[in-house]
Amino acid sequence: MGHDHGGGTAGQRHWGRLIAALAITCTVMVVEVIGAAVTGSLALLSDAGHMLTDAAGLAIALAATWLAARPADQRWTFGWQRAEVLAALVNGVLLTVVAVLVLVEGIQRWQHPPEVAAPGMLAIGALGLIANLVALLLLRGGQRESINVRGAYLEVLGDLIGSVAVIVAAIVIVTTGWQRADAAASVAIAVLILPRALALLRSVAKVLLEGTPDDLRLAEVRTHLEGVEGVVAVHDLHAWTITSGVPVLTAHVVVDDTVLAPENFCAALDAMQGCLRGHFDVEHSTFQLEPAGHDDHDEVAAHA
Repeated sequence: MGHDHGGGTAGQRHWGRLIAALAITCTVMVVEVIGAAVTGSLALLSDAGHMLTDAAGLAIALAATWLAARPADQRWTFGWQRAEVLAALVNGVLLTVVAVLVLVEGIQRWQHPPEVAAPGMLAIGALGLIANLVALLLLRGGQRESINVRGAYLEVLGDLIGSVAVIVAAIVIVTTGWQRADAAASVAIAVLILPRALALLRSVAKVLLEGTPDDLRLAEVRTHLEGVEGVVAVHDLHAWTITSGVPVLTAHVVVDDTVLAPENFCAALDAMQGCLRGHFDVEHSTFQLEPAGHDDHDEVAAHA
C-alpha cells in the first residue's frame, strides 16, 4: 500500500485578502446602517443587513481557514481542513435566509411605500459600490481555488449587486418621485442573491457527500493508471475532496507478479503516484496492490 500527503489548503493562501475584505465590509455596514436611519431607505437597510451576514460569513471563513491550518494528529488524521467546507455551508445558509427576509420585507414595502431621502441614499450607495468593488477584486482570484473563499466572494458580490440596486433606486426616486423604487430594489437584491446562495450550497453538498471532484474523470484516471508498467487492472476506484484543492483518491490495483518483487514494488507505487500528480493534481493517494491471481479481482468491472 502506498500513500502521499499534500499540505496546506487553497483558502490559507488568501488569508490576508479575507481580512482586508472583512475590514471593508464592516466599515460600509456601519455607514449603511446610519444612512438607513437617516434616509428611511429599506434598500440601504437591506444591504446593511446583508453586509452584517457577510461580515459574519467572512469571520467564519477566517476562523475556518485558521482551523484548517492546524496539523493532523491521531484523532484528526486529515487535520481540520474540512472546516473550510463547513464555513462555506454556513455562508450559503446565511445568504439564503437574508435573501428570503429581504424579499418578504420588500413585498410589504411595495404595498405601503414610505418616504425615502433619495440624495443621501444615493451617496451612501455609491460609497458602498466602491468599497464592495475593492473587496470583490481582492477575493476574485481565491474564489476559483477555495470553496471557503468562494462563499466569501459570493457574499461580497451580493453586496455589490445591492449597492447597484440602491443607486438605481435612488436615481429613480430623485428623477421621478416613485417611492416604490426602494422596495423594487430590495426585491431585486433578494432575487439576485438567492441563486448564488443555492449554487454555493450545491457545491458544499457535493463535497460533504464525497462526490467525485468536477475536474476529475475517473475513467481517465483508470486509463492512465493501467498504462503504468506491470498494472493489469484498476478497480474500487474512488475520489473525493477534503476541502478545495485537496482531492483524495484510493484504488485497488491488480498487478502482475513482477511488480510484487521487492526491487519493483516501490518503483510501481512511485510511477502511479507520479501519474496522479502530473496528470490530475492529486497529491494524496492510497493504493492496495493485489496479485493477478487474487480471488476478488475478477469483479473489476463491477466496481467504479
